[in-house]
Amino acid sequence: QRGGTYSNSHMVSAKIKSVLEAACGKSKLDETILDYIGGVLEEDEQISLEDFSGMASPFLMDSGVATDDDSAEQLCKSILENLKLSKDGTEKVAVSTTMKKLSAPVNLSQQIVEKKFVGDEKPDWAKIAEKPTLVDSDKLEAYEARREKLKAQKLNQPVKEKQVILPSSIPTVFHSNAKTATNMNRDIHLENFDIAYGKDMLISNGQIHLAFGRKYGLVGRNGTGKSTLLRHISAREIMGIPGHVRILHVEQEVHGDDTTCLDCVLQCDVEREKLLKEEKELNVSDASSSENSDRLRRIYDRLQEIDAYDAESKAAGILAGLGFDPEMQNQATKSFSGGWRMRIALARALFCAPDLLILDEPTNHLDLYSTLWLESYLEAWKGTILMVSHQREFLNGVCTDIILLHHKKLEEYKGNYDSFESTRYEQLRQQSKQFEAQNKQRKHVQAFIDRFRYNANRAALVQSRLKSLEKMQMVEELTNDPNVVIKFPDPSALIPPILQFNDATFGYDPSHLLFRNLNMGIDMDSRVALVGANGAGKSTLMNLLAGELEPTGGQVIRNPKVRFARFSQHFVDQLNLENSPVEHFMSTYPGVTIQVARSHLGSFGLSGDIVLRTINTLSGGQKSRLVFAVLAWKQPHILLLDEPSNHLDIETIDSLAQSLLEFKGGVLLISHDERLISMVCDELWYFHDGKVERFNGDFNDYKKMLLSQLGNQNPLLKKQ
Repeated sequence: QRGGTYSNSHMVSAKIKSVLEAACGKSKLDETILDYIGGVLEEDEQISLEDFSGMASPFLMDSGVATDDDSAEQLCKSILENLKLSKDGTEKVAVSTTMKKLSAPVNLSQQIVEKKFVGDEKPDWAKIAEKPTLVDSDKLEAYEARREKLKAQKLNQPVKEKQVILPSSIPTVFHSNAKTATNMNRDIHLENFDIAYGKDMLISNGQIHLAFGRKYGLVGRNGTGKSTLLRHISAREIMGIPGHVRILHVEQEVHGDDTTCLDCVLQCDVEREKLLKEEKELNVSDASSSENSDRLRRIYDRLQEIDAYDAESKAAGILAGLGFDPEMQNQATKSFSGGWRMRIALARALFCAPDLLILDEPTNHLDLYSTLWLESYLEAWKGTILMVSHQREFLNGVCTDIILLHHKKLEEYKGNYDSFESTRYEQLRQQSKQFEAQNKQRKHVQAFIDRFRYNANRAALVQSRLKSLEKMQMVEELTNDPNVVIKFPDPSALIPPILQFNDATFGYDPSHLLFRNLNMGIDMDSRVALVGANGAGKSTLMNLLAGELEPTGGQVIRNPKVRFARFSQHFVDQLNLENSPVEHFMSTYPGVTIQVARSHLGSFGLSGDIVLRTINTLSGGQKSRLVFAVLAWKQPHILLLDEPSNHLDIETIDSLAQSLLEFKGGVLLISHDERLISMVCDELWYFHDGKVERFNGDFNDYKKMLLSQLGNQNPLLKKQ
């Protein structure tokens, strides 16, 4: 009893139980089975005879109440009819809703002992199990799962099952046919969900609405849970995703084997592969028979219907856009590095064209040309896209909406990233003004209350002011995330030349040189960006500068006192994931105290318990900042940075750019991030056709050149 109202659920259960006992016999059915079947009937009052019989018949036959399926079904029918008659004859009983004060305290445990209850039956809270159940728990669990599945099918909701991810599983192309419903709503509405990682809450009371055909960019600081959210959506672990919506998450590289790149993509079209195989088998057998001829005709019609003959050119076009030339497309996938296999995984996803394409940092393994191609391709995409990217220009080119993950909340904004940034700035400015105005008003009211609190003549006014303060809706104080400052210490001065190539030539294969007769140099004030296609030799040039490789011809002159600091994704991937950041730092630089190590890591945004957790729990951006912190301790003269912006959030990239501008040493940069190159570098070294040349123009001129090449070589976009 609560608030004077008594629920009638117990009364309904008693009625259902009496009907079951009358039909089956009180002594034949186990008490647990009675409660279970009664619970099903109580939960779904409109249950059909077919569903009820399918659930209850095995129990009735196991306990001997029914001898076979027919008698069990007849008994189930009788139960439903009797239950309907029982409900129709029940009159509503008026229940008192007034609260009553007890005359004395009531000891509930004493009542159980003394059996002081109204009527013969104990309430639920006083029931004690008198004997162990004889029900097969495995059977009960199986029937419960079957009932949940039937219930979910009625509601058109997917049944939550354990996800099994097989290494060999591949995305699949979906082809509609005459029986396929093409008008089903493919919007996704996710509401009131929480996501936690261990004890840390990442998202609280989250809401996302994804309209079909729109492209959403998910942004936020490193470590806030963006990638975790993408995984939960792709695994359908959040309720609200329609079962007919096809989702594809590009997260893992393809498995390397003897399959060629082109075939690896084409294998996603399972129906096409199956039809072509069947066509080949029929042609080898007796194709002249009427049955085989009819089947071949249907196969050719279906192949024509699904554009099977254009599939190879479509797959080749996607691979070409992502940097695979015709020779590479016919190479085995096992011959490629992890970065190139990620490109193949991306190509398969684009080829499959799912309803919802989920991308996590899709440009991380791409050069600038491939990034521009992907931007154009996704801009023409007809389905829904949800992606995490920290590249401002890419978000501007692709996205129609931005979702901000901030302080465990999700906020949606219309427009691209620039539009979001201006809207967000104005929103925060207005919130700050409202907070200040409200604080000023509250102080004024509080001063009046404090002044006249004990004045009897002003008592009514004081009470009025107190009520106004209580009713005042508080404006939240503006709380910004702390800025991450990446700071490289100024090195000691060196006398030029610092680094110099003199007629340097290099190639892993003498018959295929990456560059020849190179004559260039780097000083303490150099800000150089290396640009060109992947595989042209940009990373190799960095290895030559750092002394990890020696030229096959000519020489590289290095100042003997110069200190290098090199960043690459390879170093991030080689971190010992079982160590904590502070352990990694102290093992790299023995003799450094834990206080000094924590202070230095804190200056790179790694503070609090983050530095004590194992590295495998850190986000990609936090791992990159750890590597930067280790490099900065060396006080380098020259920074060799290979894709340093990968995994960093936009605010940290801006901080990195500012730090490189202020750095007193030289910088050599490889990046696909347009904003980072434009802000930092004043010189471009262009790798092409076995040569390295200073590009005549700035980065915008280089981008225009690539866009013109893209327009000439991109007929696939128009077709899409």
